Amino acid sequence: MNFKTLLSKNPHTLWKVIFSLSFILVSLGFIRLFSFSSEFKNSDALFNKYFSDNYKIFAVNIPDNLNFAGENVPIHDFEVRERIDREFLVNTYWQSQTLLLIKRANRWMPIIEPILKKNGVPSDFKYLVVAESAFLHGVSSKGAAGFWQFIPSTAESYGLTINEEIDERYHIEKSTEAACKFFKDSYSNFNNWTLVAASYNLGINGISKQLQKQKVDNYYDLLLNEETSRYIFRVLALKQILQFPKDYGFNLRKKDLYAPLPFKTIEVDSTIEDLSLFSSSNGINYKLLKYFNPWLRTDKLTIPEGKKFLIKIPHPSVKNYDELLKTIEKEQPQNNEAIIDSIK
Repeated sequence: MNFKTLLSKNPHTLWKVIFSLSFILVSLGFIRLFSFSSEFKNSDALFNKYFSDNYKIFAVNIPDNLNFAGENVPIHDFEVRERIDREFLVNTYWQSQTLLLIKRANRWMPIIEPILKKNGVPSDFKYLVVAESAFLHGVSSKGAAGFWQFIPSTAESYGLTINEEIDERYHIEKSTEAACKFFKDSYSNFNNWTLVAASYNLGINGISKQLQKQKVDNYYDLLLNEETSRYIFRVLALKQILQFPKDYGFNLRKKDLYAPLPFKTIEVDSTIEDLSLFSSSNGINYKLLKYFNPWLRTDKLTIPEGKKFLIKIPHPSVKNYDELLKTIEKEQPQNNEAIIDSIK
């Protein structure tokens, strides 16, 4: 008897078959679901164990002896210690930013360091640039610009030219010279380099008023606004991390650092109507001219009679990074010893 004949004689058989098959399939589904659930739970437990065994976040070691420009930090004061701890944690675990700072420092510190030394300003002031601008030519909400983040009025009062075509806040050598003048003026007021550094953030008058109002004589006893109260501590943390990057988990090879860029200077004493044409006539493009001379703010340079400017022209090796490294080894030995020695 075939299946069709069986159904014609007993129509309920089809439904019995369908019900039986459905019951079997549902039962298998429950069994499989239970199995998946068990596997998932086991997998989750294994992952959690692996994660807890292998993923570690450490507290940052704070040196017992910290100083800025030779002036000791009262690290055993609980409030001071907790503020410095905050900055060490932020700058250690913001890894991408701090890696970039270490890389950029290798390019720009060799330019800044000799100018500070020539002016009798402690070398630690180079870390103010790191805190101020991260070696970027940004503009703040208050209009501060360049590596040293001068506002226009302060920049001009220290001899920097700012007009439609020129903004010497972006001239690393000239702006560093201007910063040194500020530091020395401030030191004549405070006779304390830590207060000088704080005054670069709040202003000489701002620090003087707070010292008088609060009847204290040092930065670490002052109650200041959030930015200035963190400022010195951020500088201290950056100083320590950039000097000893391996101690804070930053491992770089020498080739990972951004190389100093060799250049020559051309003295110009007459107006340049087209800087693009000037670039090509000197064997470079307009982009490179502006990178090496960010103080040139438009596509021309008007030079008054009797005045001269020095324009940097990059060495041909900058167009090929391998050649650049060879040129530096041959012509410009690395002099940023603090950073290089710590990451060899």
